Amino acid sequence: MAKTAILAGASGLVGRELLQLLVESSDYAAVHSLVRRVTADASKSPKLIEHVVDFERLPTLAACDDVYVALGSTIKVAGSAEAFRKVDHDYVVAVARAGRAAGAKRLGVVSALGADAKSRVFYNRVKGEMQKAVTTLGYESVVIVQPSLLVGDRAALGQPTRAGEVWAQRLLGPVAGLIPSGFRPVRARDVARALISATLAAASGTSIVQSRDLHG
Repeated sequence: MAKTAILAGASGLVGRELLQLLVESSDYAAVHSLVRRVTADASKSPKLIEHVVDFERLPTLAACDDVYVALGSTIKVAGSAEAFRKVDHDYVVAVARAGRAAGAKRLGVVSALGADAKSRVFYNRVKGEMQKAVTTLGYESVVIVQPSLLVGDRAALGQPTRAGEVWAQRLLGPVAGLIPSGFRPVRARDVARALISATLAAASGTSIVQSRDLHG
């Protein structure tokens, strides 16, 4: 029986790919996308339902089977370390908690390479703390992908480019094979595809999909 999915973060690099793949998937009859403002996506498929929400005060979500969260920022984009933590930790956990309350049993989350709750690096520590938090919410299964630098077109999404990702794009050329697979830049679509596949296949417990396993 086709399922219902909730997605948060559809405006981002991986989230955009997740949105398209979820809508195209025969595994899902409906996809509820949580957005900050109305987008042009809502009219593209009868399977897609947009909900304009305030991530500070999420409403009761629609009944669902699976939740996908691709919310993420950087300190530079967010404007401060506190604002970054709010997006990459607090909002992610809030969506996951609301999805569980709506009946979801499986959770798929986009994290990052190096995520570690004990890391001295603030970015990695926040990601690690987020991962730890979402595994305590009562889901039957939690899948976390940890991509290296992402490759994709942020300009097409109306987002500022990120220096690291610009270099990642350049590294996909002739020298890509010289970079260890665990650190090699990874395409956003490959990340999205791997997350959906792993979430649908997950039986129970927490699964970490590392960057070396995300290359299509």
